[in-house]
Amino acid sequence: MMSLKLRCFLATLAWSHYLQDSEFVLAAADTSALKASTVPYSYAVPGAFPTSLYSHYYNDPTATSAQPQPVISDPVTNEIFPYSLTDPYNISQYDTVDPHPLPPKASSQMLLQQAVAQIKSIAVNPMLSNCARCQASLEVAKFLALAAPEQGSNLALTLCEYFKYSSSCEKSFGPLVMGPILTQVVSFADVGGYDGQLICSQFLSLCPAPAATALNLTGWFAKPKPNPLPPPKQPSGQLLKVLHISDMHIDPRYANGAEANCTTGLCCRENAYNSYSPNTPLVPAARYGSFLCDAPLSLITSVLEAIPPLTGTESTGFNFTMSTGDMLAHDPENQQSRALNEYSEAVLYDLFKRMLGPGPTYATLGNHDTCLPDLASPSSLGGALGQQFSWLYDHITALWEQEGWLPEASVESSRAHYAAYMVKRADGLRVISLDTNLWLTSNYFNYINSSEPDVSGILRFLTDELQDAEDAGDRVWIIGHVYSGWDGATSLPNPTNLFYQIVDRFSPHVIANIFWGHAHEDLLSIFYANNGTNMSTETAQTVSWIGPSVTPLANQNSGFRVYEVDSATFEVIDAYTWMSNVNDYPALDSQTQFGPTFEFEYSTREAYGGNITWGATDPLNATWWQLVTEQMEVDPTLMEAFNLYQGKGSILTLPCTGECIPARICYIRSGSASIAKQNCVSGYGSSVQ
Repeated sequence: MMSLKLRCFLATLAWSHYLQDSEFVLAAADTSALKASTVPYSYAVPGAFPTSLYSHYYNDPTATSAQPQPVISDPVTNEIFPYSLTDPYNISQYDTVDPHPLPPKASSQMLLQQAVAQIKSIAVNPMLSNCARCQASLEVAKFLALAAPEQGSNLALTLCEYFKYSSSCEKSFGPLVMGPILTQVVSFADVGGYDGQLICSQFLSLCPAPAATALNLTGWFAKPKPNPLPPPKQPSGQLLKVLHISDMHIDPRYANGAEANCTTGLCCRENAYNSYSPNTPLVPAARYGSFLCDAPLSLITSVLEAIPPLTGTESTGFNFTMSTGDMLAHDPENQQSRALNEYSEAVLYDLFKRMLGPGPTYATLGNHDTCLPDLASPSSLGGALGQQFSWLYDHITALWEQEGWLPEASVESSRAHYAAYMVKRADGLRVISLDTNLWLTSNYFNYINSSEPDVSGILRFLTDELQDAEDAGDRVWIIGHVYSGWDGATSLPNPTNLFYQIVDRFSPHVIANIFWGHAHEDLLSIFYANNGTNMSTETAQTVSWIGPSVTPLANQNSGFRVYEVDSATFEVIDAYTWMSNVNDYPALDSQTQFGPTFEFEYSTREAYGGNITWGATDPLNATWWQLVTEQMEVDPTLMEAFNLYQGKGSILTLPCTGECIPARICYIRSGSASIAKQNCVSGYGSSVQ
């Protein structure tokens, strides 16, 4: 160890070098040890390395081409440090001998606890916007779903209860209901991007709705739209009769006399009650149905029994029937089952076959025809997840085949394409049925890659079928359940935007008409050229008819419709609607002589065409309906009629005045959700309370 005296001497030398302009006399505290002397101005160190400092070297310490590498031992461990530690030519990287430790792997339960804690912290973070909080919380949920999917349902339940999202969290989000579905969705979705923003907007109203993504149609269509269009088919003057029946919503567990004005769950059930009178029904459920209930079997058989005599088809039947979906009741998720689904469909399709005559029924899946309701997963998920609803497509397709409604080629297509298919009839019309659950807002699976307009491939299927029809010179009717436009509340913008472009490409020469259900109300939408940028008689191309429901839910009368259709052009010449007044049903309970009365409600041509110059046999096409909307703009009585018919004459119909009138006209002119959201005032979609 260096002595204090030597250290003082060396310090003096250092100062002498620093102070170059003078010499000074060292005045040491211990003058006996170091006498005052004159310190030299500079000192030249010998050029050779002092090799005596170390006893061993890894290299030649006297060489001038490299720094000396002495062999050093650790005085604590007595281990020699290797040359590789200081080798200037091969510098070691990433110490693998002594890395920093990682925390212990968390258990599944610990991951759940941490996810809940993090989401609670995010929810109160003042530095984040509501939208950022929502998407950040989804990110936490995503990583839990990936790391511990068995905890996904528990997370959904815990958050539902903590944030008071529902009063029945276990019944809605437990492991036997929506919990596993939500777990799948967050694990696949881009929750930090477009998917997450859309989820937070649609279900929680915490983010602004993202704009529809720009479509890239390059390569989408195999051929450009013909210009000029092929000459239109000439009318035959012979009329087909086509029945449109929709939204049956049979409730096989309907309980006569149960509470029909319940404040929880589905009414007209034994466990339903009104909170003001939990033990005694305030409004007993009528035998044939009630305004806040789905259709009992007695109403289903009544409407099917009334249709043939009312429409003059007792001996002939219809040329064909369209059933645009929703066969099952609005059961809560915890009361759904695959068996109930299959039971309801088997009962109804059998009744169609036996009570409506020999003509085929072309059916489509509704959002309540799946289990759980609203759901359809894209096959692109792969494996079991992509096929988790194949049991439904196989079963319902087998029912349609068994009834003789689908040819073999259509059967295979239906099984492969979400129960979507094409049938080419002997009269030349092609009917294309779509599974529109694949653009439904309440289908959670539609929030996986939601910036893409056709994740499922259903619109690719439609486009290819329309191209085949164009090549063959055939006309097409498209049927589905969830309407693509109207007020834009039930369908997603991106897929319906693409659907609109497909309709534009193949209208009016291929697509003759489109038919939907779902609304329970009597509605209509018009499709225009060029994405509706100019809405006029010159640009109106195609009409989508949204049929009335059989079920009275909610606050509507029961109804159905028949179209008179030219057998060559397949254009609608007139549409006739019948209804039954649900308010009269309670009076029928105490007797068996009379059942419900179904009565003629209106002829579409007569109801709306009085002030329109139009040939007596000219079709009620998009041009005609555009003229109707123009008349509505100047004649409020037309909108009054439309509003009344919308709810099938229900006594609970609300007036449509003021801002409602232009809003409804805007909905009629909106064939896609994106156009509705862009152009229309929201909040006036329904005509009933």
